Amino acid sequence: MKVTIKDFDDIAVVEVEGNIDSKTAPEFERSTKLATDKSNTIAIDLTAVEFMSSAGLRVLLMLYRNVKAKNGKVVLVGVSEEIQDVMSMTGFINFFKIVEKQDEALSFLKQD
Repeated sequence: MKVTIKDFDDIAVVEVEGNIDSKTAPEFERSTKLATDKSNTIAIDLTAVEFMSSAGLRVLLMLYRNVKAKNGKVVLVGVSEEIQDVMSMTGFINFFKIVEKQDEALSFLKQD
């Protein structure tokens, strides 16, 4: 798994490539923590993620809680249909705004 953090004004964009499972979830968690230390407005780009285990879902839930505690926003980008199905079954999907492209996420996050 590869994680890249980019800054766009006051928005942190975390781009993830590869699967998020029990082996890679700690790195994903560290990256999302770095992003939330920089900003309380976060976009997580999962376009290049085909599989996410429950460990990855746990990281997303923790991210959501941390950002919401700071009155921030989280948007997920490019979430595959399979991951959306799992998120739907667990109820996690209700916590997140999901968009197809990064520019949509940036537009949404810039709104007040």
